[in-house]
Amino acid sequence: MNTEQHKITVSGLRVEIVRKNIKNLHLGVYPPAGRIRVAAPLRVSNEAVRLAVVGKLGWIKRQQARFEQQPRQSAREMVSGESHYFSGHRYRLRVYATDGATKVVVRNALIIELHVQLDASIKARQKVMTNWYRQHLKDAIPPLLEKWQRRLGVKVSACGIKKMKTKWGTCNAEACRIWINLELAKKSVDCLEYVVLHELVHLLVRRHDDKFVEIMDKCMPRWRFLRAELNGLPLAHEVWRE
Repeated sequence: MNTEQHKITVSGLRVEIVRKNIKNLHLGVYPPAGRIRVAAPLRVSNEAVRLAVVGKLGWIKRQQARFEQQPRQSAREMVSGESHYFSGHRYRLRVYATDGATKVVVRNALIIELHVQLDASIKARQKVMTNWYRQHLKDAIPPLLEKWQRRLGVKVSACGIKKMKTKWGTCNAEACRIWINLELAKKSVDCLEYVVLHELVHLLVRRHDDKFVEIMDKCMPRWRFLRAELNGLPLAHEVWRE
């Protein structure tokens, strides 16, 4: 797909424009700082994009204000006493030195233990935790895929897990492939299921149109609540920074 990318200023706001071989213009505002991005058809002029942004200034500023108020974790140093999230719950981290295999253990409803070498660096400790989060998703996602693929009558060719700065999930409908944000290991199982379903529905409906909403309403009546829950949870410092 041919793309062109540049930036313009509209009413004092920096706007990133990405032109693609698409039919409609899409405007988005992204965390953490309210970055404005417009995906526009190749034929659409800068003036048309400017007018579209001007027409949405009120909405853009509300989105930016919401991101500004949203809580964020500070940079994690992977030391005892820090707060860490897993499966929708907040835990206190306890770090233990070990001569054996590194591991992460959910000790109880309040404590997560990180067992690492005595001289393990912050980066090494983060890697252990990240690998543990990734494995959690690898175990949690397949049953959700099986459930919703059967109900929707679709089939993915592959489902991957990766860090993403602005999306909880993505779908390549042509390749029948979806990606899930690694950060979802920290969110509730219900939120993870919502994102999996959301991406699978895109195999049937590309856009967020009335048909998409109809399917989501039928399959998961609480999807709007879960979307709002995701948007309101603390953002991870290491994932959302720019």
